[in-house]
Formats: sequence, C-alpha cells, structure tokens
Amino acid sequence: MISSNREELGWRGRWVAWRNAVLASPRFQQFAARFPLTRPIARRRARALFDLVAGFTYSQILAACIKTGLLDVLAEGPTSTDAVATRIDLPVAGAERLLRAAAALGLAERLGTAWVLGSDGAALRGNRGIAEMVAHHDLLYADLADPVALLRRGGGGGQLSALWHYAESAGTGDGAAVAAYSALMAASQPLIAAQAIDAYRFDRHRRLLDVGGGEGAFLEAVAARVPGLELALFDLPAVGERARGRFELAGLTPRTSVYGGNFLADPLPQGFDIISLVRVLHDHDDAPALALLRNIRAALAPGGVLFITEPMALTPGAEPAGDAYFGFYLLAMGSGRPRSPAEIRTMLKAAGFARSRLLPTAMPLTTRAIIANC
Repeated sequence: MISSNREELGWRGRWVAWRNAVLASPRFQQFAARFPLTRPIARRRARALFDLVAGFTYSQILAACIKTGLLDVLAEGPTSTDAVATRIDLPVAGAERLLRAAAALGLAERLGTAWVLGSDGAALRGNRGIAEMVAHHDLLYADLADPVALLRRGGGGGQLSALWHYAESAGTGDGAAVAAYSALMAASQPLIAAQAIDAYRFDRHRRLLDVGGGEGAFLEAVAARVPGLELALFDLPAVGERARGRFELAGLTPRTSVYGGNFLADPLPQGFDIISLVRVLHDHDDAPALALLRNIRAALAPGGVLFITEPMALTPGAEPAGDAYFGFYLLAMGSGRPRSPAEIRTMLKAAGFARSRLLPTAMPLTTRAIIANC
C-alpha cells in the first residue's frame, strides 16, 4: 500500500510539474489564445486571473454603492446621472464613474439615458445581511492591509478581533460591547436560518436549545416554522438580554427561555432533546471547539440530537468561500477556522457522539448542516 501511494504521488507530481511548465510557457499562452479550440478556455482563465487581481477593487466599488445608498436610489426607478449625483452627494463625474463601475459588476444597469438597479444589485438589496457584512468589511480590510504580518502574528489584535472578543474585555459581556457584533449576526441570519430549517425536521422534537444564539434571530425563524416547539437560548448574559427583548417584541415570551453563561466554561441546561450551533463552531480554535461539543454531549440525554450549521471548508463548487474567505476572516478575528464536514464529524466522534451525517442544504456556499446523535 505504501509503495502504491508513493507511486501515485510520483506520477501525480510529474504530471503537475509538466502541467505547470506548459501553462507558464509564454509560447503556449500565445498559442492557446490564438487557436480556435483553446481560445475560449484561455479567455476564461485570463478573466478568472484578472478577477483575482482586481477583487479588492470590485469589493470597494460594492462598498461605495452601499455607503452612498446608490442601490436604494436606483430601486426607486429610472434615474438620471445628475439626479443620482444629487441624491448620493457626489459630483456628477464621480456619480457617473460609480454608476458605470456598478453596471460592469451587474449592480446597476443603463436604461436609455437613465439608470436602474441591476440584477445582482436587486438580489443584494433583498438581503440586508449582505449589506451589513459589506459595511462590516471595513474592519476586515484594515486587518488585511498587511496579510503577511497577520499570518506571522497568527491573527488577533486587530479591529475585527476587538469587535468579536467582547467576552474577553467585558467578562460576562457588556451590553454596549456586544451590540455591534450581535446586531451584525442577527442581520445576516435570515438566509442561514431558512436553509437550516429546510434541511432538518425540527418538528420531530419537543425542546430546542440554541447555544451561542446571539439575539435570537435563529430561534425566531424556527418559531415561525415550527409552532409547537419549545425554544431556549444560551449565551452571555448581556447577549441574552438582547434576545429577551427580541422575543418580547415578537410575542414569543411564552414559548422562550433565556439562559446566561459561558458555553465553554459553564454547564448547559438539560432537558432538551435537540441543541443547535448556528455559525458558532468555526469561531473557535480546535481545543475550545471540542470542549464545547463535549459540553453539549454532556447536556443531551440518550437519543438527543445536535444540529450544526455553518459555512464549511472543502465545499464542492465553493472552495474559495471556505479556506480563502473564511480562513482569513477568522484569522483576522483572532479565533477559529473553517472546517470540512469530515473534520467536524471526527470532532463529534471524539466528543462522544455515536454517529453523525451531513445534510443537504439549498446553498452550500452559504451554509452546510450536520446532524449528530448521542
């Protein structure tokens, strides 16, 4: 077996070396660009490489569209360049440049002499969580200004880290300190929640505890879809108070309970037949993540279920979202890493769960789901 693996690696290594030498050859690149059968492939690869180089510029154009309110203006209907400039407080030349750039990215569209919302702009505007994340990216980009330095220090210490690590600075979580990050997570929750609820039959259970549930956006979504389920949330006390207020406004107080504590250090409440982790596990390094899973296993009775949903590494067709985007995002946060389904399932086994399986979701790029049984 060892000899076979070495042979396979040897063949693959030689193939990769040959492939890379060919692709790096200026002569081959010129041939591929001119030959009719390879020309479309060469153009697609060139576009992909250019997008890789220009990605930050595209992101900043998107940020400008969000910050100026351009997409909201265009959503009102056909608008002239002059009118757009007045509405978003830019000189006409600046508005024209932003509109043309937005159109090139599908965010805006020219309609005669006027401008309207583009297809991607309409989709983005319909998801408030994306707009919140774009605004939030100012902190991420500041931390990524020197990515090599970030890699050398192992993350942490930046603006993004300060936003997330409210628990370290405030003990049980000061209300003002938790507000910004909790609000961001709540705003970006609807799409995740919809996919999670579609992926699993929560109506099979009687009592659900959402650990690290933030302001309670996930539980509010579950409540709307599963009327008979009793709901509870566990998070830092100050975060829990924000959830309590949300539940009261939604008329969910009779169905909900809120528990305050640190889910890495404090025992979790018992008596629940399903516990959920929604975008929580990947926020933690391996040791605390495993400790959290063991804490959950201890709280669940035999037959209990753990439901995990979050973006995961090695997602077919969405690989850059895992190890590239979330890999560096979590590095800047100073904690956690994206994990593949196989890695999470290995951790679940180590935490004492009897079995686990991956569930299909509608948009794996955004979130995937795993169910684990005691």
